[in-house]
Amino acid sequence: MVTQTILPLRLRDARVRKNGRVIVGPVDYELPADGFTIVIGPNGAGKTTLLRMMHGMERLASGAVEWQVAEKRARERQAFVFQIPVMMRRNVLENVAYPMQLHGSSRKQARAEAARWLELIGLAEAAERPAPVLSGGERQKLALARALIRKPEILFLDEPCASLDGRAMREIEAVLQSAHSEGTRIVMSTHDMGQARRLASDVLFVHRGRIHEDGPAARFFEHPQTPEARAFLQGDIVE
Repeated sequence: MVTQTILPLRLRDARVRKNGRVIVGPVDYELPADGFTIVIGPNGAGKTTLLRMMHGMERLASGAVEWQVAEKRARERQAFVFQIPVMMRRNVLENVAYPMQLHGSSRKQARAEAARWLELIGLAEAAERPAPVLSGGERQKLALARALIRKPEILFLDEPCASLDGRAMREIEAVLQSAHSEGTRIVMSTHDMGQARRLASDVLFVHRGRIHEDGPAARFFEHPQTPEARAFLQGDIVE
């Protein structure tokens, strides 16, 4: 039996309002089924809220977020990694196994798959350590394993490497590239233009709560279409 894809994702006149002010939107956009989308833009532009809106964590003031299947089924086939991941008060292995147990796998099956993932991401030796004592890079790798263990069709990430050193960043990028090569659709925000150039197949440039410009990465970085995008890429202040 072939499972129907949840993608593409369509945003139709979608808005998020807080304290009486629209902070993201209106957004009309279709996220294709394939690609590694990087979301960039000035601080406060609305990148995090846009990702949360796509994922379904933000209540819409108006408009719609439409998947190709019912919302409940779509939610089960996606994952989100936060800039500062939440660690449960369990050991590393149990943190990674938890999503599988939550969705019906036996404890034995979940722990076996979690152990495999810890080998893949280089945390096997930390399996029995309490998760809250991990370093920043180790926490992000754990969060990635926990998100990817159920093989989501799409993974959203909010600046997962913002506070990591170069080595940890390379390790996280390697995990993401591997997941993408195995079929996971990735949408990720970053403030690091080097990382954006390394990973992106396409780019969303967010400015003042709207998708100001989007397109293939090569075109965007070489020939941005708007003055705001050009200024941003040159390192100028964009208001």
